[in-house]
Amino acid sequence: MVSIPILSLIVLFLVFSAGVQFSVADEPVPAPWPEQFHALMLMNKSGSLEIVDLWYDWVNDRNFNIIQKQLGKLTYDLEWNNGTSFYYTLDASRTCRTVHFEVGILRPNWLDGAKYLGQRHVNGFLCNVWEKVDFLWYYEDVVSKRPVQWIFYTGREAHVMTFEVGAVLEDEKWQAPVYCFHNDNKNSE
Repeated sequence: MVSIPILSLIVLFLVFSAGVQFSVADEPVPAPWPEQFHALMLMNKSGSLEIVDLWYDWVNDRNFNIIQKQLGKLTYDLEWNNGTSFYYTLDASRTCRTVHFEVGILRPNWLDGAKYLGQRHVNGFLCNVWEKVDFLWYYEDVVSKRPVQWIFYTGREAHVMTFEVGAVLEDEKWQAPVYCFHNDNKNSE
């Protein structure tokens, strides 16, 4: 009579020699951003609310945030992949600030390497959640793979209200106003 431990070893040997493998379910991977999209977001910056009209256009190396502060100014944040960003208004104040960053806009795969934190319900959606470099938590709908929310460690939250894949803003809207290029209105950082 064969003992139970020996029988167990024989079964394991047969299973592995037949090429059958047991695996733990793989963690999900965040979907890369589409190369072009439009999103409308509600931003909560520790109680200060904004609506952000985001146009992402990786194909043309640009990103545009049109920001309406609650009962405040409409401001524009035009970003180029060469690291140049323009922050301006189109009102009578004609303010413009130019900032240069070493990096350009976020790549479509900017979440590569993010740490998976599991699933959570947020805003009525079951989401996979990732943490990116101790800077933010990214929530992605399990079913549609669309972004639902970002939470930054600074206390800022972005709630995605609409997400239109392939939407593109007309080219003429991507031009910073001429006063952004005059030395008396330009602040470089």
